[in-house]
Formats: sequence, structure tokens, C-alpha cells
Amino acid sequence: MIRRSLPAAFALLLTLPVVAAPAEPQTLFNFVRPLDAVQVSTEQASLPQLTAEPTAEGEVLRRVLFNAAERPTLRLTPQSGDWDWSQSGAMSLRIQNAMDWAITLDVQIASRDGKLLHSRIALPAGPAQTLLVPLAASSPLARGMRAGPPMPISVNGQRILLAETVSGELNAAQVSSVSLSLERPSAPQSVLLGRFGVQAADAAQQAAYHGIIDAWGQYSRGHWPEKIGSDQQLREAASREQAQLQAWLQKRPNQDRFGGLLQGPQFEAKGFFRTEKQAGRWYLVTPEGHPFYSLGVNAVSAWQSRTYVEGREAMFSALPKDGEELARYYGKSDSRSATGANRGRDFAQGRWFDFYQANLQRSYAQPCPPVVTPPLAASPAPAEQQASACPPAGLDAARWTAHSLDRLQAWGFNTLGNWSDDTLGAAQRMPYTVPLSISGDYATISTGLDWWGGVPDPFDPRFAMAAERAIAIASRDRRDDPWLLGFFADNELAWASPGSDAKARYALAYNTLRLTTDVPAKRAFLKLLRDKYRNQNGLSKAWGIQLNAWELMEDPGFEAPLPSAEHPQIEVDLQNFQRLFADTYFKTIADSLKWHAPNHMLLGGRFAISTPEAIAACAQYCDVMSFNFYTREPQHGYDFATLRALDKPLLISEFHFGSRDRGPFWGGVSEVYKEEERGPAYAHFLDKALEEPSIVGVHWFQYLDQPVSGRLLDGENGHLGLLGITDRPWQGFVEAVRKANLQVAAKLLKASPAPTAPQL
Repeated sequence: MIRRSLPAAFALLLTLPVVAAPAEPQTLFNFVRPLDAVQVSTEQASLPQLTAEPTAEGEVLRRVLFNAAERPTLRLTPQSGDWDWSQSGAMSLRIQNAMDWAITLDVQIASRDGKLLHSRIALPAGPAQTLLVPLAASSPLARGMRAGPPMPISVNGQRILLAETVSGELNAAQVSSVSLSLERPSAPQSVLLGRFGVQAADAAQQAAYHGIIDAWGQYSRGHWPEKIGSDQQLREAASREQAQLQAWLQKRPNQDRFGGLLQGPQFEAKGFFRTEKQAGRWYLVTPEGHPFYSLGVNAVSAWQSRTYVEGREAMFSALPKDGEELARYYGKSDSRSATGANRGRDFAQGRWFDFYQANLQRSYAQPCPPVVTPPLAASPAPAEQQASACPPAGLDAARWTAHSLDRLQAWGFNTLGNWSDDTLGAAQRMPYTVPLSISGDYATISTGLDWWGGVPDPFDPRFAMAAERAIAIASRDRRDDPWLLGFFADNELAWASPGSDAKARYALAYNTLRLTTDVPAKRAFLKLLRDKYRNQNGLSKAWGIQLNAWELMEDPGFEAPLPSAEHPQIEVDLQNFQRLFADTYFKTIADSLKWHAPNHMLLGGRFAISTPEAIAACAQYCDVMSFNFYTREPQHGYDFATLRALDKPLLISEFHFGSRDRGPFWGGVSEVYKEEERGPAYAHFLDKALEEPSIVGVHWFQYLDQPVSGRLLDGENGHLGLLGITDRPWQGFVEAVRKANLQVAAKLLKASPAPTAPQL
């Protein structure tokens, strides 16, 4: 890297002693008139002109050019000593993106003791604004939501770009540098800079969130074609949709009553869903013996749109008053938990409001009895599964159920994915899936992130009891139901820790050995090693360590060595334990399910983070392997050569594409730039799935957009649904989805072998 300071003529610097910055805005440096006590240096960046330049809006700013390099950087440091910003709330910088597209700017603020604050800024194209970076860690989670409102905002007539997320720690009394950088730009990028300093942040932070949600639960400051501005608009839109649905339903392809294809391969009718492989391709087979490609939607339900309002009422511009008709959609819950999904989140308990059900009542004008507070969910799940005292849809459960099924079938779907309302499957119009939701007081193993909690310890007898109980309950009224596609074992267990190193890959094994011997999994691991090595001498030689007594491994905090080429048995032993762990887990569930529901399939564990051992065990004991892939193509989610070698049918149990231009602030796990790109992204993902002979279906997450202010469970607030909080479908998206879904049969049959006679 080349480091150079500005020319002497430019860097006329004051040498006044450093004092605490006042709460009022203070300019430390001005790129237009550089006469203050700040030194400017660059690495793979430059100030290409000696003078400032006027912008289109008449403001005068100075250009900084970031070259195409690994990390071009502009750094600001005090001429002497440090800055004392302990009396200020934020760093401020007047800035304008000089490009015609948004760029991502990394801002780092360092203090003399090595502490560092970091923020990644989405700098939009357009006029200049004042960037504010708070001088303490902050995020939208502190406001109870996954992502914050779009920036910039207007505060007292000024455009303010408030850093959404700031991570790390800072000693604000000894600030030593501020750096601006870009990560590997493919071409030179320019920004324009003006005043640099510090100021208070409270006013901007309050303004960013004040009144951002309107009476219908929409983002109040945004504009888009489907946005609702009156109850009358809701009713008119609902009426128009009915006519369209009826026309689309009349054009449904010819299928058996379960959605099976009447053309193509024929199979024996066995009365329940199953899998079969023919001519190199795996198929789901309907109870009537026809091939079935599962096109599903997760969380088709009316109870997911509750959002906490208690303590943050100022965010909502028009909440119903107590005693008003829509006040029936208030309730109380407590979503606090020690999971990774809730880490750092505030506003996770108290009074909530359900905008979706309120909008259903506005649309369909059905009466509803008073709300009775539902019981809390027994354990975390990807939706707040609470019984509603008000029937789903406002209102009229039968109407909502029929309407939702009409929509899904009109849009070309044929499966109810995980966490969908029981009323939908009971209608016997569409095959459905069921989560087993195993919970209890059994031991768990942490692998680090633990998004939904630790991994159940399958060696704990209490786990087998909990699994037996959950499976008995889930299958009780479904044992002989031909509409049931199958059961999911669990959801996104933390089989490993995020990362690519050995500690992440074998986090389950390493963390088990650190535990006490009252944890059944540790006793199982020690037995595995004792059976192999007999004593500490054999283990010491194999692992390249000096273990003076076997009992030392029983101590809490025991740290196993990292795998190495010199001692290959370390990795073999870690793998063997993780395979034994996964085998025990999946076998426990599979054996119980065969007893309680022998006619139905086990659809795997909905892998997000996984290990080869867990996947191999799932392939051995489950009928179908399921993966949650948030990637542009299924093939980007895992090594499909490995999956093909297992020769098992695969179900993509979650995928989606979201954007940030329709209200909710989060673009989902797999984000596209704008709404118009969601449909093509869906079609491309589905096409690539059809290319894989092992994939037997894909399930979209989810039916509804999440609340703008965050769902109860974990504050997620994504625009990733087929319809919005107002119950209005995203028209362009559902049209693209319908078109792609209706092409599946032709594409699947084109790649399938010629029809054969049913086996007798």
C-alpha cells in the first residue's frame, strides 16, 4: 500500500490542545477549506483535484477517488494527541456519492487503546447528506427489529444518513482515527466530502423511527403501487382479486386430486405419499400413483403478523385506542429467549397489535369476539405459534381458509409448507407438511451461534421421551390421512458453527468435550474414545498430546487438539463422534415415527448449517432430505456432487428472494435490488431445481410479508411474502410465480422417461 499525506499547501493544520467536544455540532475539518487540526492520508485512494467543485445542488465539496484495489482507504487523524468525543453522540461527515449507483462504504473509528467501531454504509446516489455514525454500538435490534428504515431521512430540513448498524467498542475520550474505505471496488469510485466533525445523535435517531408505520401497518414514508390509503381501497382491491382468482382457477392443469401429474411415469397407487426413483430421477408419488413435484409455501397462516407496540408507541402513527373496534387485535406475549435469534434485541415482550387481522376485518367486515391472551409458545420456532381467540382472517376461519387455498392453487402451488394453519390441511384440498416441534428439559449442546438454541443431546433419555411425546401428538389424528406429505424432524439445528476453520466444522465435538460428565453426550464421546484407545497412553499417541490421566478428559473445559496431518486420528475421532451423534438423533425420531405413523415420510431436518456427518445420517434414516437454501440457485447451497452420491430425494424446504422497496425494511436472507427482480429470481431458482434429478420440490418462505416493525419471535421484518400486511398480493410477483409454477409439469415431463405401466 502507498501512504501519502496531502500537500503542505493543503494541510495547514492547527495545533491547539485537544479538549472534550461539546454536545453542539463541531466541525473539526472541512475538505473545502482545510485549515483545521486534522491530518488526511490515503492508501490506494487520492484527492485528484486541489480545489473543491460545485455539485448539481450548488453545494461545494471535495472529490475523493477510491481506486480499484483490495481496500482503498481515506484516513483522518488528529495532528497531535487524540480527539475527546466523550461529550458527543456521533461522528458527522458531509458526503455525497459522485456515482450514478449506490456504493457501500466502510467506516471505522478507532481509539488509542485499540478499540474499534465499524459501520457499513449504503451510500445512495443523489444529493449530499450528513452522515452520522453513533459513537457506541447500535443496531435496529435495539428498536426491536431486524433492519431499520431506509436512509437518508429529513431532520429539520437536512438530509441525514444515520448509520443503521454500528458494531464494536470505542473509548470516545481517546479517538485516534477515522477511516473510510471500499472493499475491492472493480472500478474507481468517487465520493464528495465536506465538513467533518461531531454532534449529538439523539434527534436524528428519534426522527428516524418516529411515526414510520401507518394505520394499516405499512411503512408510512414509502410509496409503491399496491400501497393502501383507505379502507375503501382495501375492499375494492379484495373484490377485484376474487374475479382474477376464479379465472385462474379455471385454467388449472389436469391433475389427480392430490396435485399429481397425469402424464409421465406411472407408479403403483399405495394410498399415501412416498418416494420412488425411476430412470435416474427421484419422484414424490401421490397416493394415487402419479408423480408429484412439491411446490409449497411456508407459514400460510393468519397469526404471524403480530408486532410489539409496548414501549415504542411513537413508531406507530395511528394505533387503535382502547374501546375502539380494532382494539380487539391487541394482546400480550413474551418472546424473550437466550437464542442467537434474539441476541441484542429489545422490545421482545408486552403488548402487541395484529395489523394483518385488523386489515382482514377492514376488507371483509366480519365481526370478531374479544381477544383472550393466548399461552406462550413452549419453545422457539420460526413463527409465533399461538392460538388466536379471534378466528383467522378476522373473523371467519372458513372464509380465510378457502380464500388462502384458492390463492395458492390459482398461483400454481400444490403443497402447504411448514408452520401452516391446521385448518388448511384439514380442508383436504392440498397436501400438507407437519413440524414435529420436539421440546423438553433434555440437555443441549451449543456450537456457538445457536440461532434457535442448542442441538438436542440425543443420548439424553429425556430427548427420546420428548420425541416420543411430540411424534405421538403430531401423528394422533393424521395416522391415516392420505393428504399428509410428511413430517419435518426439526428446523435449522446448529450442527456446526459458522465459519470454515476446524473449530467451526467440529464445533459439536469440541464443545461436547468441554462439558461436564453429567452431560450424556460427553459420556458417549468418552466411551467412544475409551473403546478405541483403551487408556490415556493410546489417546496421547494418536492425538499428539500428553494426557497423564484419563480422568483429565472428564474435567470441564477440556480442549481437544486441532486436526493435523501428523495426527490424522484427531479428525477421524471428531468425525466418528459427530456421526454417532447424528445417527442417534435421526434414528430416535425415525424409529418413533415408524411406530406412530408408519404410512408417512420423515422429511429430514431442514438443514441450514450442517456437517457431512449430519447429512449422511439424515440420508440413512429419513425418507427425504430437506435443506433451507437462501442462494440464487440450489446448486450454490451445497456440494451437489456429495448429495448425488447419497442417492436420496431432496426437498428445498425454504428459499426466498426479498427486496426493500415495498415497506418492510429487511430484504430477507437472499436479497434482490427491487421488487421487479423477485419474480425472475424465483423462476431461475425453480428452473435450476428442476435440473437436479434428486430435487423433488421447492418451498417458498413465506406466505405473508413480515411486520414492518418486526415479528414477535425475533424481530424479523422482511419483504419476502406473496402478499403484504394489507392482505393484498404483490401482483407482478404472483403473476411471475404462477407462470413459473405452471411450466413445471412440462419441464419435468420433458426430462422424465416415457410412461410405464403401473407395477402390480
